[in-house]
Amino acid sequence: MRGAESVEALEAALRVIAPYRRPDLEARLRASANRLRTDRTRVLVVGEFKQGKSLLVNGLVRAPVCPVFDDIATSVPTVVRYAAEPTAALVRVVEQAGHGNGAGDPAGAKLERVELPIEELGAHIAETGNAENKERWRNADIGIPRALLARGLEIVDTPGVGGLNSVHGAATMAELPSADAVLFVSDASQEYTAPELEFLKQATALCPNVLCVLSKTDLYPEWPRIADLDRAHLERCGIDADLLTVSSALRVHAIRENDDEADHESGFPELTDYLLDQVAGQAEVLARRSTAHDLAAVTEQLATTLLAEQAGYTDPAHAAEVIRELTEAKKQAVALKERSARWQHTLSDGIADLNADIDYDLRDRMRDIVREAEEEIAKGGDPKKTWDQLAGWIEQEVSAAVAANFLWTTQRARWLAGQVAEHFSGDQELLPRIRTEAEDPLSRVAGMELRLGEPFGVGQKALSGLRGGYVGVLMFGMLGTIIGMPLINPFSVGAGLLLGGKGLADDRRRIFAKRQNDGKAAIRRYADDVIFQAGKESRELLRRVQRDLRDYYTDRAEETNRSLKESLASAERSVRASKEEQDRRLAEIPAELKRLADLRDRALSLAPAGGGHRQLEAAS
Repeated sequence: MRGAESVEALEAALRVIAPYRRPDLEARLRASANRLRTDRTRVLVVGEFKQGKSLLVNGLVRAPVCPVFDDIATSVPTVVRYAAEPTAALVRVVEQAGHGNGAGDPAGAKLERVELPIEELGAHIAETGNAENKERWRNADIGIPRALLARGLEIVDTPGVGGLNSVHGAATMAELPSADAVLFVSDASQEYTAPELEFLKQATALCPNVLCVLSKTDLYPEWPRIADLDRAHLERCGIDADLLTVSSALRVHAIRENDDEADHESGFPELTDYLLDQVAGQAEVLARRSTAHDLAAVTEQLATTLLAEQAGYTDPAHAAEVIRELTEAKKQAVALKERSARWQHTLSDGIADLNADIDYDLRDRMRDIVREAEEEIAKGGDPKKTWDQLAGWIEQEVSAAVAANFLWTTQRARWLAGQVAEHFSGDQELLPRIRTEAEDPLSRVAGMELRLGEPFGVGQKALSGLRGGYVGVLMFGMLGTIIGMPLINPFSVGAGLLLGGKGLADDRRRIFAKRQNDGKAAIRRYADDVIFQAGKESRELLRRVQRDLRDYYTDRAEETNRSLKESLASAERSVRASKEEQDRRLAEIPAELKRLADLRDRALSLAPAGGGHRQLEAAS
């Protein structure tokens, strides 16, 4: 569980505010406590195929949880999290819902879990037993009792991404916004490639923590030089990411032999410290800051009510001014709830603009790919001979286009969230957690298939040639009989050969042209399917963002409105109260304000040093 101290502070706050009968504020604090209890810190392990990602995960958790093969790649993501007893399961989507439910699955899908022994996972998540994930598993789920995972870390071993030019690139890119950290793994056999650097640029734009890991240092003596070259590439490309070097094989040896010196040389202790301090530790900081903000907001609203009531008892003349100010503030709070509020317009217009822009961007990218593919087909020749190579290139380009489109969608959605927050309350409001996770749209797209309606083998070629030759011999032979020559003569035979060759060439061109048209049609069908699936996923993502922002700020406006209403009622009651009631409340209010002040001070102690203190002090 993340933030035990924060959860205790929230539970204490619930006891303090219980007498005020504010179910809206209680619901806000309970939601914060539930978020702290359920949130996990998600770490994605990404990289090219066969770079040692699975072995790296095994080294981190000190157990062989992820199957490792010398010549077989992983086709299904594997999620490793904490559990009191070892467990393993395969998860897949069995029903796709139209609306998110906020229960952990971004698309509100119905999931099927199939429990099985850990040692049987390999047959389902490797390319040999499940090529291109034909079984449609969403991920493998492994639970294991490890201290590293007990702090809420959730490590995800992903299939090879191949930068943005891989068919797995879009799937991994879809996972990045949900990640708290990314470990980018590349072995020491060579320096970073252009696709790897391109992927790192996209990853750093989507995820707050990206760490580069140079693996297999035990196999390549030149690894220090490769590490220096990689650091130079990162600096030249403006990628803000550190680089650590590790040897998973040395880590396995150290665990087996209980060799502390070998463990230190493996580089894993430094990597573990990074995950605990920079990832889990930062998640703890963010959780404390969010909790402190909620506590400060709640104490401010309750204190406003008590201070208004106190002002009415101590200074009736000043109470009228307080009532006037509260009435005006209440009108403004009510306006925030109305659809005419500026933040509502910003949200609705922004989502509409985003939908249009993102759909256009996706269609424009796909149109360029289709045009280039059709030009390649139109160059001539039989598409059957080059179809596999062409289809592979198209799938890679489409994956890159979808990943880039999704990246833009996520960045624009986060920018819009900032605009809405600014219009709602300036810089004083922490942004809510918006869900930009998405399923891989390409997993629901059928592959391209060139349908050969008319074969053109040896038999068909012979028949085509004989047909043309027969016509030539018959036609010129009949003409020859007019001048007394036999039906079969050198002229008729020559004509038969010429017409037979022409007929064969004509049939070849006709069939090749048909195959080219069939290939173009297959490409267009594939592009239309991608546009449909990827467009639907983007629209679902934006709908989730819109609902999250709308619900969050509507709740905040409702809280503010109710607090001001309570403050106004308290101030008005204080003016009409009897002398005995005034004396009693004047004695009670300071004690209540003291309890709220103590709660505020506890919130201040939770917040990390920096801007959070200024915000809380302003709120209090």
